[in-house]
Amino acid sequence: MRVLGFRKVWKVSDMSNSSSNINENQRGSVFARLSTLDRFLPVWIFAAMALGIALGNLFPGLAPALDSIKLDTVSLPIAIGLLWMMYPVLAKVKYGKMPEVAANWKMSGTSLFLNWVVGPALMFALAWLLLPDHPEYRTGLILVGLARCIAMVLIWNMLACGDSEYAAVLVAINSVFQIVMYTVLGYFYLTIVPQWFGGSAVSLDISMWEIAKSVLIFLGIPLAAGFLTRLFLTRAKGEEWYETKFVPRLSPTAIIGLLFTIVMMFSLKGDVILERPLDVVRIALPLLIYFMIMFSVSFGISYLLKFPYSDTATISFTAAGNNFELAIAVAIGVFGLASGEALATVVGPLIEVPALIALVYLSLWLGRRLYPSDPLWQSPAKSALKQAPAPESAFSTTGAKS
Repeated sequence: MRVLGFRKVWKVSDMSNSSSNINENQRGSVFARLSTLDRFLPVWIFAAMALGIALGNLFPGLAPALDSIKLDTVSLPIAIGLLWMMYPVLAKVKYGKMPEVAANWKMSGTSLFLNWVVGPALMFALAWLLLPDHPEYRTGLILVGLARCIAMVLIWNMLACGDSEYAAVLVAINSVFQIVMYTVLGYFYLTIVPQWFGGSAVSLDISMWEIAKSVLIFLGIPLAAGFLTRLFLTRAKGEEWYETKFVPRLSPTAIIGLLFTIVMMFSLKGDVILERPLDVVRIALPLLIYFMIMFSVSFGISYLLKFPYSDTATISFTAAGNNFELAIAVAIGVFGLASGEALATVVGPLIEVPALIALVYLSLWLGRRLYPSDPLWQSPAKSALKQAPAPESAFSTTGAKS
């Protein structure tokens, strides 16, 4: 019996140690999968911001030179960066699954409600509440709130381990809605609603073609490139080669594209932070609150509706992000480059980048705690334990015979 008792104690101890190791592996499983580039992304982002500001100040002629050539209304270097960072993400999308994903109207309907009802209304409320003495900044922020994200959201979704196919579907749906609804909602929130509160109406004169052109450039080009890349390379090399060889090599270039975009963005517009810091803070406050509320509400609603983590993350980042390229283009086109409206939209992406990367980490933290059984958080050790046979009882008949 002493031998049997010893064997029982050993097995319990072994299981305890295994569970402890598994918990440690589970906590670090996602972090361990990240490359050095991904693992220290906040460091690289803040370094890119600092580098951009430094370049703009050390070389005063750099910003005008970079901004002298444009793609549509966006500086060519920034446009190249945006297209560069979106292409690898869209090349990863399994387009054959998109019809199945799009058929889930419960999730798509939730996303549309958050993007086109909650988002614009929340930004309008925050702008009026926190900027009552700056109507030009207020108008700029409302323009930002109306422009739903179709570019950088793909990066945030990828970093938060969201669903790539679902993100592509939502971006496509938002693009169509943006073409149709931007001017309509702009008229509603800038012309009609302000008069209900005794404010002055603002006229928004922009054609649907201008909005469609922005969507076609910044979504259409990388979407077509990603689709054609998958189509031709899977036919030539096979699906397995594409997923195991090509995609792992291509994916890191999306982060490099993001960092390049940040350097260009801050070298062109970072001087605003140094020249008008108090105004930047006033504009940044409603934006930060907006990002946090939109993300939290979207994550909470999706969780209560029992959507899986990957879809919850996708819905949350799609709702929290904004299409600053479109907002900047509209503000400059309607109010002029030197206007307060343009300044507010320019400050937007400078605040969005650090805010959204913080929300990526918040999303991963919430995912581990609210979705503990999600396969994403399962470590190899835990999977092995689940597949292992049940431990032999010290009081089994086999043990007694031995």
